[in-house]
Formats: sequence, C-alpha cells, structure tokens
Amino acid sequence: MFEQVAIPALNEAGAIPAYLARPAGTPSAAIIVIPEIFGVNPGIRQKCDKWAEQGYLAVAPDIFWRFAPGVELNPDVEAELQEAFGYFGQYDPDKGIYDIEATIKWLRSVHGVSKVGCAGYCLGGRLAYMAAARTDIDASVGYYGVMIDQMLGESHAIANPLMLHIPTADHFVGPEAQAAIHAGLDSHPKVTLHDYVGLDHGFAAEMGDRRNEAGAQLADARTTEFLAANLA
Repeated sequence: MFEQVAIPALNEAGAIPAYLARPAGTPSAAIIVIPEIFGVNPGIRQKCDKWAEQGYLAVAPDIFWRFAPGVELNPDVEAELQEAFGYFGQYDPDKGIYDIEATIKWLRSVHGVSKVGCAGYCLGGRLAYMAAARTDIDASVGYYGVMIDQMLGESHAIANPLMLHIPTADHFVGPEAQAAIHAGLDSHPKVTLHDYVGLDHGFAAEMGDRRNEAGAQLADARTTEFLAANLA
C-alpha cells in the first residue's frame, strides 16, 4: 500500500512531499530512499515498494521540493538528463540534510518505528553519507555517491554503520576521488566500502539503460543484509 504524504520541514515553513510505501503488517523498521537527481520517479517508487514487500516502512522524500516540486525525470532522455543537472546545480545539500533529519523525526514520532535507515543514490548517496555524519540515523547506505571525497573531514562524526557502493568506472566520481574515499574511510570502524570493477554510475537503477543486472543484484543483496543486521 502506498500514499503521498507531507513531512513538516525543519527550521522553515513548508512540508516535504514524499512517497510512502507501507508493508502488509507492522513495519520492522523504516528506510528512507533518497532519490537521484531525477526526482521521485518510477524507479525510486519501485525501490520503496520493494522495501515494503520486505516488511519495512519506506519513504522517498522529494529532495527538490523547494524549487521543482513533483519533478520526475528519465535519465535515458538527454533533455531530461540535462534538466536534472540544472536542478543539481541549484540544490543546497545542507538544507537537504535537514530534510533527511525531518524525515527521520517524522518516521519515529508519527509512525513509531524505533530504527530508521536509508539507502541513497547519486546525490542521494552523498546525502546518505551526510546523514551518517550529521544525524542519528541508525544505518546508511550510499550508491555511487558524488562529492564524498570532498567531505571526508566529517568522517570522524560517523557513529552508526555506513556502507558505500563504488563503481570503479563511475564517470562522475573519478579514480582520484575513489582513491581519496578509500584512503579516508577504509580504516573507519563504522564504514564498509564495496568496489564494483568496470561498472558505471547508476548501475543499480531499477530500470533503464544504466542498469547492470549482476552488479545491481549483488549490491542490493549486500544492502539488504546490511540494513537487516543494523535495523533489527
């Protein structure tokens, strides 16, 4: 069962639109699905639905709600890809992490779940890292997160488990950035890194040209196991 909901924003007026998928019974925990730069599109909704099928309360907040509410884009359409890059340029990740914090608080207070995790993709992968460093989220997973190499100074604040999936042929996160991430996080006791040799950005998309079936299944299996262990 799914519905559209509105989550009260922190520190400002307004509410964050979100897609909420409910499990058949009482949820075991909650998972925030943090979108890519393409909005809460069919692929992100499908990820929420899959988490609900596994017994989680799953919510995908509209991270562009301040300036492009309701946008849904297809990365396989060049014009829509370029539109998404424009939104990425407008986006303020510091405000974005307040939205993730608002979602965590809303899940705990309104829905009564004791454990909250997240799985973020692309820009959402960066926000998953930021959530691990800046909020009390119980566990975080980031897929092909961008610009994490520029935020390694925050790694000391990561208190709960974080997993990052890194495709080695990511054309948005190059070899130097990947090396910096490994150098900064390999020894961190709360962080687990997985490399996917030869795979590119977006390999775990639910649908479309970017998906690599074997890589997506491997990464998603690791994510499922990781979140089940840390949200129990």
